[in-house]
Order: sequence, then C-alpha cells, then structure tokens
Amino acid sequence: MHQIKFLICVVFVLIGVWGNPLYAKSSSKPSLMLANVYHEGIDLNQYWVSEKYDGVRALWDGEKFLSRGGNIYHAPNWFIRDFPKQKLDGELWIARQRFELLVSTVRDQQPDHSAWKRVKFMVFDMPELSRPGLSMKEEAMDFDSRILHINKVIKQANIEWLQAVKQWKVASHEELMQELATITAAGAEGLMLHLGSSLYKGKRTGDLLKVKPYEDAEAVVIAHIPGKGKYTNKMGALLVETVPKTGTQITQQKIRFKLGTGFSDEERLNPPQIGDIVTFQYRGKTKNNVPRFASFLRIRKTKNNK
Repeated sequence: MHQIKFLICVVFVLIGVWGNPLYAKSSSKPSLMLANVYHEGIDLNQYWVSEKYDGVRALWDGEKFLSRGGNIYHAPNWFIRDFPKQKLDGELWIARQRFELLVSTVRDQQPDHSAWKRVKFMVFDMPELSRPGLSMKEEAMDFDSRILHINKVIKQANIEWLQAVKQWKVASHEELMQELATITAAGAEGLMLHLGSSLYKGKRTGDLLKVKPYEDAEAVVIAHIPGKGKYTNKMGALLVETVPKTGTQITQQKIRFKLGTGFSDEERLNPPQIGDIVTFQYRGKTKNNVPRFASFLRIRKTKNNK
C-alpha cells in the first residue's frame, strides 16, 4: 500500500515538472534557413546585405523563442507579451562583442528580468506569412517581398526591443569588402548576403551567404594539454575534434588538432570542459584538412547544455 502511494506521488511530481515551462522543450528542431560561405564572382546586385550579429539564432514561433536545437529560450512575459503572432526568424542580441553576456542571459531557465532589459530580437526573415485567401504556395513570397512585411509587422508592433535588421545593397565585390572592413573594425562579426528572389528554405543554401574576414567552425573538446613556460600550471592547448556542419549533404571528416591560441589568462586557468563545444576561427586548411591559424573564439555549448 505504501509503495502504491509512493508511486502515485512520483507520478504527480513528474507531471508537475513536465508541465512547468522551466523544463519545457520543443518536440522537434525548427527548420531554419542556414548560410553557406560567400565566394567572389556572384552577382551582388541580386543580394541584400545586412550585419551578421554575434548573438544566438532564435525562431519566434508566435508564442515562444526556439533555438536551432529546439530548446526554449525562457524570455520574461513582459518581453514577449505584445509580440506578433507571425513566425519571425532572427537573432537574440545585446551588442557587438557581448556574446558571452547574451548567452548567460538567454540560457537561464529562470529569466533574469534586469538582464533581459539589455536584449533585443533582431529580425531578418519571416518563414511563413499569413495572408487570408491565399494558398500555401502563394504565401511563399520571395525575400524582396518578405522584407516589406517584416518592416510592416515590426512597425505595427512598436516594441523597442523588437527590431528589423537593416538591409542594403552593394554594387561590387570591392564595395562589399570595404563594407566588411568598416563594420568589423567597429566590432561586428561580419556581413550576410540574402538573395532577393529566394524563397525561405529550411536548410543550408547558397541563397544565404555569410561574409567574414575569416572562417569559423565548431569542435568538441577531447582533452586538456598542460602548458609550459609562462603557461605552467595552466592549460596550454585543447585537443579538439571538429563537428560537421548541420544542413549539408556532404560527408565531412572529423579532424583532431590542437587549439592553443585565442585564450585569455582566465580562460587558461578555467578552460572549457571536456565535452564542451567551442567555436574557433581559422584561415584556410592544410592538405590534410586541418584548420590553419586556428584561434579560440568562445564556448558555443557546454556538455551539460544539450
């Protein structure tokens, strides 16, 4: 009898946990449009240019924010109370070079209201457009048209922290590189190119391109390599293994290499944990496909944050 009562209590506790939004998780990953890397030679007149924000990608599904992995970002009620019901694709962002602060804010299951006051949702696309009387096929507008709807919806919402990403045009590769140099010198991560005639595709596509002064990728931490000389008693380097990019049909070989630059003294004293996923930047690859001049940027995901 006591065992039955115990099991009933356990069931009610679990129902309470699962029903609590702090433990909520989406049942599936959202199908988001992912970018390839820019290469010289495309017709830039056909593309819109925007800033590449160093925040976290998020889909507003009309009720909540979802990460690329399908996890819920627990924004305060006041933050999302008056948000549009349309789906919005964008970036939760604080400011240039404030990625770590942003991540610590949006990944808290119990939102810090004062911290969220610094956050903005920068909208750059609308995966679905609700237009009464039109079929699903007709609703699939090109990006040129979606830009107009994004600006209209956000203007009508009139929320200070809900903003449309600025889109502009350039005429040549040289002008694009000048824009890139200017914006990265001011602390931005890079630029994005979006084909005006493109429909929204929930996969990696050349219709969306990232333009950066370097390439970046992700790797999982395999081991810590002790430092020498001035790094004695500190982490000298990480042994990492590359993580294949999602959304590509090309089989990518996992490469192990030492990642030893880009760390602050504090990060060497308290390095990323084994199992964490880190983002690194690099310039090209060797003949063995090892990233050249690889440098640590940030922890992208901790092993305990699935």
